[in-house]
This record gives sequence, C-alpha cells and structure tokens, in this order.
Amino acid sequence: MKAKEPIIDYAQLDQNGSYNYLDYFQWKFKERVELFKGKVFKMSPAPNLNHQMILANFGRELGVFFYQKPCRVFLAPFDVRLFPLKSGKDQTVVQPDVCVVCDVKKLDKQGCIGAPDLVVEILSPGNSKHELKTKFLLYQEAGVKEYWIVEPSNKTVLVYVLVDGVFMGLKPFAEGEKLTGRLFSDLQIEMAELFLNMM
Repeated sequence: MKAKEPIIDYAQLDQNGSYNYLDYFQWKFKERVELFKGKVFKMSPAPNLNHQMILANFGRELGVFFYQKPCRVFLAPFDVRLFPLKSGKDQTVVQPDVCVVCDVKKLDKQGCIGAPDLVVEILSPGNSKHELKTKFLLYQEAGVKEYWIVEPSNKTVLVYVLVDGVFMGLKPFAEGEKLTGRLFSDLQIEMAELFLNMM
C-alpha cells in the first residue's frame, strides 16, 4: 500500500474531508488551523494590535495570580485536543487565546489533552462567529468549567460557568469593575488593566 503524500500546502486539504489529530499533527504548512469535529477551519490572519495587547495583559494578570500554584497558564498558539484520544473523538483541536489547566496529567509535549479549566477567547472581526457559537458549544460539550469571551470594541467580558453540563452566563463585566469568575473565587482583575494600552 502506497504511503500518503505529506500535506505541505493548505490548498491540498479537502475542505469537505474529515480529519483527526494525527492528520493535523503531520501537516507542514504555515497557516494556522483548528479542527472542529474533523472539519478544518482556517484561523484569522495575525491578530490586530488591540487583540495582542489584551492577550499580553491577560498573560500578565493570570501569570502573577497563578505563580507557584498548581494551575498552569498558556497563551496561543497552544494546541488543545478537547476530547481525550480514548474517547474516539480526536477530531477537535483548538487554540484558545488563553487557557488555564489545573490537572497537569492533561499536559504533554504537544499541548493539552482534554478540557482546560478556564478558557479565554478574545473576539476579533474574523473570529466572532466561531467564538460565540461553534467554540461555545464545543467548550460546553468538552466540559470546560469556565469560559470568558472578551469583546474589545466595547471593553467588556462575558463570563460563562458550567452548571450541570450547560454554560450559564453571569452579568457582563465592564470598565470600572473587577473581573471575577466562580472557579477561582479569589481571582480579581481590574478591567482597566485588561484593556491597558489599547489604540
């Protein structure tokens, strides 16, 4: 049987095909993609400056909070295989902007296997639909305990907590407030710090 030719160009992918993590891992092209239940989704071009500033601010705030604590903070690009391989659902690979993983047994050299405890996604013009619908449902199904969606244009954060397998929304957080969730009750972030240096 002839071995499959390696995929070195995004154009070689069958957009109607179904792929898994092994396929994803072997691709050699430069474009960043995610797999949503076997379907390939090309990620937006390099995020804009405001997106990157917010990402850096989150990294700083969460890095300080979790310093010398068992949970680990990861910033994109970082592969998360939402469903463990033994589940037979290894067709979903996402790259959250920020994720916090408290069970270090979920980590390997390639990233995370299974749901992170906290996921943060920063909206940008090219990804809003995926964050608000597709990824929302995937994170809920995978059992992400808390999901934060950041809206840079109006400087708000939506916080969803998993209750009996369903995401329930808390009140939106806006400038002048402290961002808090339920999973880490002592974590409080000044909203102004998250949107620092935006243009």
